[in-house]
Amino acid sequence: MTTVQTNAPSQTLLDNVNGSQKSNTSSVNDIQDRFMTLLVTQMKNQDPLNPMDNAQVTSQMAQLSTVTGIDKLNDTMAALISSVQVGQSYQATSMIGHDVLVSGSNVSTDGAGGYFGVELPVGADKLSIAIKDSAGNTLRNVELGAQSAGTLPLTWDGKTNDGSVAASGDYKIEVTATIGSQAVEVSPLSYAKVLSVSNINGGIKLNLSNNSSVNTTDVKEIF
Repeated sequence: MTTVQTNAPSQTLLDNVNGSQKSNTSSVNDIQDRFMTLLVTQMKNQDPLNPMDNAQVTSQMAQLSTVTGIDKLNDTMAALISSVQVGQSYQATSMIGHDVLVSGSNVSTDGAGGYFGVELPVGADKLSIAIKDSAGNTLRNVELGAQSAGTLPLTWDGKTNDGSVAASGDYKIEVTATIGSQAVEVSPLSYAKVLSVSNINGGIKLNLSNNSSVNTTDVKEIF
């Protein structure tokens, strides 16, 4: 898969960061002004017989330095996170037009069959697949032998158990897997095309041809 990389942040990012910096700089200045006002007032009204010592003043100044330092660190981290998210958005666009396998139980056919998949976390001695219509009737059963753990892409030829061609449309996949007589975990996967990429609340979403949106981490395989 070709990765799209860029070193130039968007103008929106620059505007947001610059605006945030101005706002936070003003906030830091306000804190410093209030601190200095309180410190000067404290020194003016101190007991002449028991004045503040240098250690006290140094300690208070150190506290102010710590607070402003943390504030600046937060600004830097926020800008860095925003920059990383923009980079992820650009990289995710390279997936547009590609087909993917994601969690789902749908398979479609236009008369010639369709693609789907299964995910086996621990492998299995036997894998059974049933393709059903919207009423829950089983059109096709497929029995597969031993399978290794991982993602398994599969193809349905679009035919029913009696050899006739299934009507065009969407169907449901049901999968079961066993090791010996013990059932093991298995999940169906749907096949779809990536149509576009969205950046929603700081998260990258892939918008698919089956009218769903998924995280990039939800993609099990890319074609």
